[in-house]
Amino acid sequence: MSHLSGKTIAFLVASEGIERVELTDPWKAVSDAGATPVLLSPKEGEVQTFNHLDKAEKRPVDKTVSSASVDDYDALVLPGGVANPDALRMDQDAVAFVRDFVQSGKVVAAICHAPWTLVEADVVRGKQLTSWPSLQTDIRNAGGEWVDKEVVVDGNLITSRNPDDLPAFNSQLLEAVAHGVAAQ
Repeated sequence: MSHLSGKTIAFLVASEGIERVELTDPWKAVSDAGATPVLLSPKEGEVQTFNHLDKAEKRPVDKTVSSASVDDYDALVLPGGVANPDALRMDQDAVAFVRDFVQSGKVVAAICHAPWTLVEADVVRGKQLTSWPSLQTDIRNAGGEWVDKEVVVDGNLITSRNPDDLPAFNSQLLEAVAHGVAAQ
């Protein structure tokens, strides 16, 4: 496992609708590898995670996305859940942060429905990625190529389909952060 001491990983989520395991599993992976995870959201306070459609635990927000700087983080993780990325793509600060992060060349890892935020940020054109199957038309319409694979790496983007893909997603995320870019 990569040793990521001194690395800081941003996790960007909306106030609710986050698929719990898609936040907590990568969070634990980066934390166990020695990195510092930071929870960003459009609003201060707490965010509500879900197990599918059932409320799960709340998590405290560390910083609002409007006050966050791409320069302060080594990577960005975008957990899924249907309502989470749908709300994020309506927040101009969140969309701008995601766009700037992808354009910085730093690692951006998105799982399940999270690529909706990448579509809104207009950063999928010419890229190959995967997601929850219902997003494939949105990805294609935004100029991306959708494929049905456990994990897809294209440049600095890492994408996966669903919680079953978390082991591969987390492994690729840790490897990419350890080397500063996504492995090809």
